Amino acid sequence: MQAAGGRRGGTEMDIAMAAHGPAQGPYTAKQGQYLAFIYYYTKIHGRSPSEADMQGYFQVSPPSVHQMVLSLERLGFIGRTPGQGRSLKLLLPREQLPELR
Repeated sequence: MQAAGGRRGGTEMDIAMAAHGPAQGPYTAKQGQYLAFIYYYTKIHGRSPSEADMQGYFQVSPPSVHQMVLSLERLGFIGRTPGQGRSLKLLLPREQLPELR
């Protein structure tokens, strides 16, 4: 099943995928957990998580969650609309995500 938005060709993500391969994932373990959380939360609730939802799940501070969201967006793993709540869109297919722990 393809995540909302699908993969875009020619992005930094494609370059990272070519370098690391889909089995490893082109992201850190922590980034992978955030990506998996976004995927499962969206699948269960029918809308993307808020930063407060992620803060509660991962037991981290609001600035930590916000920095992670900005990093995931900059790396091309998610898309979002700044200033609009619950606008996260996963740009990786489910097959490239780790299991949520």
